[in-house]
Amino acid sequence: MGRLFGTDGVRGIANTELTGEMAFQLGRAGAFVLASETHHVPKILVGKDTRRSGDMLEKALIAGICSTGAEAVLAGFVPTPAVAHLVRKYSFDAGVVISASHNPAEFNGIKFFNSEGYKLSDALEERIEAIILDKSEEIPNPQGEGVGITSELNTAVDDYVAFAMKTIQCDLKGLKIAIDCANGASFETSPKAIRKLGAELLVICDNPDGLNINKNCGSTHLEMLKNFTVDNGCDIGLAFDGDADRVLAVDENGELVDGDRIMAVIGLSLKNKGLLNGNTIVATVMSNLGFDVMAKENGLNILKANVGDRYVLEKMLEGDYILGGEQSGHIIIRTHNTTGDGLVTALQLLAVLKETGKKLSELASVMSIFPQVLKNAKVSNDKKYNYRDDEVIAAKCHELEQTFHGEGRVLIRPSGTEPLVRVMIEGRDQETITQKAVELVKLIEERLS
Repeated sequence: MGRLFGTDGVRGIANTELTGEMAFQLGRAGAFVLASETHHVPKILVGKDTRRSGDMLEKALIAGICSTGAEAVLAGFVPTPAVAHLVRKYSFDAGVVISASHNPAEFNGIKFFNSEGYKLSDALEERIEAIILDKSEEIPNPQGEGVGITSELNTAVDDYVAFAMKTIQCDLKGLKIAIDCANGASFETSPKAIRKLGAELLVICDNPDGLNINKNCGSTHLEMLKNFTVDNGCDIGLAFDGDADRVLAVDENGELVDGDRIMAVIGLSLKNKGLLNGNTIVATVMSNLGFDVMAKENGLNILKANVGDRYVLEKMLEGDYILGGEQSGHIIIRTHNTTGDGLVTALQLLAVLKETGKKLSELASVMSIFPQVLKNAKVSNDKKYNYRDDEVIAAKCHELEQTFHGEGRVLIRPSGTEPLVRVMIEGRDQETITQKAVELVKLIEERLS
């Protein structure tokens, strides 16, 4: 992880950790790096979610962009995946999104896309960091007519809605759908697209006030949507996060259908149509074991990436696979977009519902969720990576996995920020895996404290 950039851009509490000054510098350095190969006046698209601090950071960011001679084109309130799509549609030199995704309103973030709509490589992020922190390159200060200007892309919402609607080949008439927009960036785009496709739509949390984004709503707080879906007799409920690059579903009974199950439903539909390249889905090491069992039973291949959408995408590009994602609902469908896209994913799921005539509970039942238990082992910070070389810990993990006979697994991960080693055990029996996790945590604490 970089000095400024995390796994998804630069994040922090707005106006203390992520300041206007930092946004200016990011706009300036980002525009310089991303436009350095162009031989024309570079154009950079800027979108944002609905946080109050977005205005402040947007103004600072575009000042930085314009100070290098580039043009900043404002898209307004749009989902992250809309920026990734629009950069390609209009051949922008780069895109920037001001958002902190599923985090509370006081946080914000800045993430960049290159001209192909992909998040930046580690090398480019490091170059931007080096310019800001080490003054490694000098950015010119054009004068007079060389100073950049701003303009607006007033069609951003409608362009993205039209694109998303074209990703399915059916209408949604006859479906009764509930959606939770998290008072975030999807408050216009998702209702518009689903209504235009003919569904009966009920919407909650689509009145952003700058401070209520993700507040007890959206994909991280599903209780309200679960109740709303059942109370109103809906076929499905859909919950987006603040920047709408992810979506989770609840079935007609109010039961969660997470990212793994959404990928199972969409993946099997694509496979049946001969559209799933290599019959392969890219998941992460944290995907539920039930996902692997479902794949084995249905002739699918599962590749595992590290946690984080950038690592999922990396593996997808390596093998030219089209479907991948995470339990959190961050799902990439490469035939349609270059990043996780909540609305596009939702529409693919709704299309399967419409085409099959089945209830979501029935479609999702193709995959059983195995019980999981997560425990933390408190260890010395300087020893938290030593579990890799500890023969006693390795032998214990091997012994546990042997007892599961392929129907359980052990995953150990050091915390990136705390003196902890996280232990995750999955298996068919909750009581057994809980007992085994406690034993393993005790052993790790004895060996690494």
